[in-house]
Amino acid sequence: MDLKKRIEKEVGARAPEEVYELVVDDSRTSDGEVVGLTDEYKELEFLSMVNIGLSSLAKMPSLPKLRKLDISDNTISGGLETLTQKCPQLNYLVLSGNKIKESKSVEVLKNLKGLKRLDLFNCELTSQADYRETIFELLPQLTFLDGYDQDDNEDEEEDGDGPDDDEDEDDEDDEGSEGDEVGLSYLMKEGIQDEEDDDDYVEEEEDDVEDEDGVAHGEKRKRDPDDEGDDDEDDD
Repeated sequence: MDLKKRIEKEVGARAPEEVYELVVDDSRTSDGEVVGLTDEYKELEFLSMVNIGLSSLAKMPSLPKLRKLDISDNTISGGLETLTQKCPQLNYLVLSGNKIKESKSVEVLKNLKGLKRLDLFNCELTSQADYRETIFELLPQLTFLDGYDQDDNEDEEEDGDGPDDDEDEDDEDDEGSEGDEVGLSYLMKEGIQDEEDDDDYVEEEEDDVEDEDGVAHGEKRKRDPDDEGDDDEDDD
């Protein structure tokens, strides 16, 4: 799908300033430029344009709040200084799979003072000797390059350890839910038992009530031997 039409489709009825994230991966730009995206998207914080045939950033609009940009699997070879001018708040830039061959092509990113993460996987630049040391020297503000810091410690946030923590929280929530269910079942059982006890108590009270003959309700009246005699005499 044409990049401009894809952007229109993703944005829908929203106004440009109401868009905070935009993903238009695998769409297509006919001239290799950014089209359909304007300065009106001033609130945009995350933009992904993976594999859209992008070869130039010359027409990149001003996105003052953009924090993460993924333009991997395109044919960009330079012109990254545009990002320092148009996207000054970038802290995560993904350039993997582009045509970047020399370290000086990324040196201009030193003006992005907040840039902490940079990915250059599958760029020709990564095959050079001392590639990592060179990039960290050129961009001292970087914390992670291709997912690892200078001491080869993995970027836990990028690996998704955060979601694992969420899963742990979910497990705790599940345990809490089970506990609540058990507690509820116990209370319901107690309530039923109390009702049964109340019924027994009422029945006992009814058993204690005597009728006019002085006989308690619910009790079987025993026949008096003298009464039996009277019945016999009546029969005679």
